[in-house]
Amino acid sequence: MLQTLAFSGRQVGLVYSGMAIAAMVSPFVVGVVADKRVASERLLSFLHLAGGLTMLFLSTLERFAWFYPLFLLYALLVIPTMALSTAFCFHHIRDGRREFPRIRVWGTAGWVLAGLLISWLGAEETVLPMRISAVASLVLGIYALSLPHTPPRGQRGIKSIGDFFGDEILALLKRRNIAVLVIALAGIAIPAGFYYSFTNSFLTEIGMEGAAGKMALGQVSEIFFMLTLPFVFRFLPIRYIIFIGLCAWGLRYALFSFGDLGEGLWMLYFGILLHGVAFNFTMLATQIYLDQAVPVSVRSTTQGFISFLSQGLGGLTGAYLAGEVVEWFTYPDQTHLWSSIWLVPAGVGIAVALFFLLGFKRKPAP
Repeated sequence: MLQTLAFSGRQVGLVYSGMAIAAMVSPFVVGVVADKRVASERLLSFLHLAGGLTMLFLSTLERFAWFYPLFLLYALLVIPTMALSTAFCFHHIRDGRREFPRIRVWGTAGWVLAGLLISWLGAEETVLPMRISAVASLVLGIYALSLPHTPPRGQRGIKSIGDFFGDEILALLKRRNIAVLVIALAGIAIPAGFYYSFTNSFLTEIGMEGAAGKMALGQVSEIFFMLTLPFVFRFLPIRYIIFIGLCAWGLRYALFSFGDLGEGLWMLYFGILLHGVAFNFTMLATQIYLDQAVPVSVRSTTQGFISFLSQGLGGLTGAYLAGEVVEWFTYPDQTHLWSSIWLVPAGVGIAVALFFLLGFKRKPAP
């Protein structure tokens, strides 16, 4: 968007904020519907098919005034598929700590292959990745219909606001550890917004060739730590696992700030490789923890609520802040002072990690 469509840093931030706006509404609503009204596999099929068609049309647009609202529609359709897929998976496995990482790792493998394919095709600055995404969504929409039937497990029918949102969610938030956890997830989504919005542009601008392929190393790291996460659970309490993951978000941006293509090249690669620790020790560990902490009847709703706080509220703040910070440090020739830009998410990440460590109890009440 920065290079090909010539959108400003603020406009790029607004586009990615569309993902966050969608995450504030769509996953939670879809989660409630999956728990109380419609079979999960049918919802997944509809969302992927509609999202694929929307992305196909989106790939033909170049004006921001048209691009942004249609991208928001796409986000409303696709964002909830992640939380819904997670809840769907937990419905069909017995031991989340052991089995879920081995299943979830294939999603990351697909991400790696997509990054390598885009890099190999030299398509980072073209519309081709959007069209590949559209075709993949259409294929997933058809495939979803072959998944095991997963009917609603909560109370059927929505007769009041209380029935829709669920008193169980409010009860969960009264538990200190869960309250601290969801606040930390919302907070860490702020620096995460910098990574997803501008890392590729940063690496491309400083002259790194095949940036998408290099960023795929982060997903390779993600695969490694995802497969080792069941063993980590045996030796570390959940409190320290999530704390390490939160710290990794802050550390990676400090490495980006001081790294370069010369003697600081190792910092760039190390920052990319930290994605495995950052993602798995926060997002994945949290999903496994919540699967054991919440009733089965509200798992989809809870996963959607977590998406609302992290990808939604926190993501919206992160995308907006990232766009503004990049705009502040943009030179007249449209290059950027990246060393200063990355210090902002680095500071936020470390602050969130300390908040979690101090607030999360070592031995939660039963």
